[in-house]
Amino acid sequence: MVDVARLADVSVATVSAVVNDKGGVSDERVKRVRDAMVALDYHPDQIARSLKVGKTHVIGMVVPDITNPFFLEVVQGLETEALQNSYSLILCNSGEDPQRERDQLSTLFSRRVDGVVLGCTDSSSAYDGLIRRRFPLVFIDRLPIGFTGGAIVSDNVAGAHEATRHLIELGHTRIAIIAGELRLSNGIDRVEGFRKAMQEAHLPVREEYFSRGDFQIESGYRHGLELLRLAEPPTAILACNNKMTLGLMRAVGELRVPCPEQVSILGFDDFEWAANFSPKLTTVAQPTHEIGRQAMKMLLSKLKPSGGDSETPADSLVVLRTELRIRESTAPPPAR
Repeated sequence: MVDVARLADVSVATVSAVVNDKGGVSDERVKRVRDAMVALDYHPDQIARSLKVGKTHVIGMVVPDITNPFFLEVVQGLETEALQNSYSLILCNSGEDPQRERDQLSTLFSRRVDGVVLGCTDSSSAYDGLIRRRFPLVFIDRLPIGFTGGAIVSDNVAGAHEATRHLIELGHTRIAIIAGELRLSNGIDRVEGFRKAMQEAHLPVREEYFSRGDFQIESGYRHGLELLRLAEPPTAILACNNKMTLGLMRAVGELRVPCPEQVSILGFDDFEWAANFSPKLTTVAQPTHEIGRQAMKMLLSKLKPSGGDSETPADSLVVLRTELRIRESTAPPPAR
């Protein structure tokens, strides 16, 4: 800062005021200081500043699967809101590994992030310690068992219910589901919505039509092959996330099963290229960008209690609506 002040022909206090956006400095002097900073390749010491003010203006985000377009879109929504509020983001990918997630959270704490947005890897009580410490924490997409803090999620029960009702209203009675990970809240909720719709229509959930996947492409492919090779295969299949839908469509293509003429496919999660499939995929769309945006707003409410946003209270469960997007992959069942 002394070098910058000497080159700009101003005091060190003036350089400090410009660096910290304190105001009270003429435009001409601000320009001289900033030109000197560029010429000297000077960057403020953010660590020193954070120790002084007690904030880093950096948040951490841990997602379970960075290869999933759902989480990428959530990250985009969150980062946009963060940048508008002068916060930076450190992004970590736990790879669905609880130990890796714990290590990453520890790293984020050691880097003194102001708060964390977390897509957790399981629904256990492993997060109780964080909650008891009152560390600013917002969950997205998945909730630990018994959690009562701040979280932004989709209405997974309603989304799966609406999707199943759509298949039933088309005339399907032999409906299969490729469920997601049933130790996670979103996997459990989507199965609940499916069962609820089937019960309302007085249709049985046949054991051979209930497949337990793990939200990954390979499980959608494997279970898709098993379902389509049954002696009496289903006429409609609900895949409970986008990656399992991809695997299922691969199985449909390999077995040359006409879709939707012989089997209707409905996926949970919409993604950029869903409309580029042949046929175009019917999906349940989650408000991914809005999940990220509201998660950041909720975290800001925790970080700035006096200036919190009433739209996203600091310790509430916000449940956002999904949208059924009907395209070409669902149709009435074939005549027997």
